[in-house]
Amino acid sequence: MFQSFSRTFDLMKKSWRVLMQDRELMLFPILAGIVVIVSAGLMASVAFSLGTFDRISAASQAGGSAAFTGSDIALFVVMSFVFTAITVFFNSALIAAALERLNGGDPTVRSGLNAAIRHLPAILGWAAISATVGLILQIIRGQAREGAMAVVTRIAIAIVGGIWAYMTFFVVPIMVAEHLGPIAAIKRSKALFRQTWGQQAVAGFGFGLIYIGAVLVTAVVAVPLAMVSPLLGIIAGAAVFSVTFGAVAAMEGIFKAALYGFASGKPSAGFDDATLRSAYRAL
Repeated sequence: MFQSFSRTFDLMKKSWRVLMQDRELMLFPILAGIVVIVSAGLMASVAFSLGTFDRISAASQAGGSAAFTGSDIALFVVMSFVFTAITVFFNSALIAAALERLNGGDPTVRSGLNAAIRHLPAILGWAAISATVGLILQIIRGQAREGAMAVVTRIAIAIVGGIWAYMTFFVVPIMVAEHLGPIAAIKRSKALFRQTWGQQAVAGFGFGLIYIGAVLVTAVVAVPLAMVSPLLGIIAGAAVFSVTFGAVAAMEGIFKAALYGFASGKPSAGFDDATLRSAYRAL
């Protein structure tokens, strides 16, 4: 297990070196965040005009017993799809650019976005599937009441959600690199999952720690400045978080692209075969 963590962090360091060759890869998650924020603002204005916020407030005060209208439910579904589609689109652009670099090319933000646009139908299809699965799991989790069965239900949902996440780990790289639709990409990812699940699990844990580190770095910078000036703290915190989050997300995209490249038998510039091969040893 410790050797697996060591191999994972070694791959992270190589991902960092690749990122330093193409720092513009950090822009993809930053752009995704900006578009999500703008979309959230638009959705919030629609929710306000429909009275959704009032019903949410009433539901929280009534212990969740207040009824939502059909427009509220439709808005929740649309929001879930839109946010998922935005995330998948920019993640596809990041993966496409990372694969271009790992194949010896020199990617740009434009080349990554163009690649994502070319695969837009598949991206939207996968976003619809992913958002639907997420909503179903959330609904089941929300229906779980207190007691032993509720605990069992939540554990079962967590297990199912984890399996789904790992089985679909390579969906985006497959759609971008192999030009497959979402259903075919899920089947292909499932096949690769059987041989790579252990490394995916360790990688997910490792990057989770780095994301936490990004939040801590942001806090270290923003909190002292906020004590002097709240506005200055917000501005500095937003800037630092954008850079750190963008860097970690870009590294994760490079990491996933490298794992996919090796699993599918394709070379990855910046990653030696011995290191990638060791990533697939049994835990």
